Amino acid sequence: MDEDDREGEDGAARAFAQLGREVSLLRAAVEGLTAARETIDIPDYEPTLERTEKILVALVHQIDGLAKKPAMTLTPETMGQRLNASVADATRELQHQVQSAKSAMAGAAHDLQNMVASARRGDEQNMWLIWAGMGGLVFGLFLYALMGGPIARLAPASWQWPERVAARVLDEPSIFDAGQHLMRTANADGWRAIVAGANLVKDNSEAIDRCQQQAAKAKKAVRCTIDVKVTE
Repeated sequence: MDEDDREGEDGAARAFAQLGREVSLLRAAVEGLTAARETIDIPDYEPTLERTEKILVALVHQIDGLAKKPAMTLTPETMGQRLNASVADATRELQHQVQSAKSAMAGAAHDLQNMVASARRGDEQNMWLIWAGMGGLVFGLFLYALMGGPIARLAPASWQWPERVAARVLDEPSIFDAGQHLMRTANADGWRAIVAGANLVKDNSEAIDRCQQQAAKAKKAVRCTIDVKVTE
């Protein structure tokens, strides 16, 4: 196909060259006829020749312009050079795009690594915060156990801080219940005696009241009779 193109281009160039030579010969002939007009008695062809000369001059200019067109000056060598230049430009552009894509991917990978490292550091910091919080809680409880009593005793007695602290620690609804809990735990036998005495006074409250009145009148101790229930 390259040989056919080359032969076609060479044929076109030869045809233009041949046409140029023929036009030049025709122009020279016309000029010779114009010069010989003075010696030869011929009809007046000057207007016709002038028109013909103008046409030929315009034709020569058109042929010269056509011959100077870039398409007519192309040869297989120049076409190959332009094709190679276009391929080289496209290759450089592709390499530039590939390098840009590689740079973007490297940047994204670096950012991802930074995010993972930051998340890992965040997890480690959270773990340290959890351990620090638990340590602070344990230390606070230990400090409260050591200093809670002395601090509560420094408060005025009417505030009942020690008693309230005891009730809260024992999870009792009132200070009285907290006291019962403490006595029952500290001395079970003594606690049972206290309960028995309280029940005896409760069951004989009327008799005890009469005895107290008699003792007040007599201003001395008196004997009283009380009922004692059988212990179950």
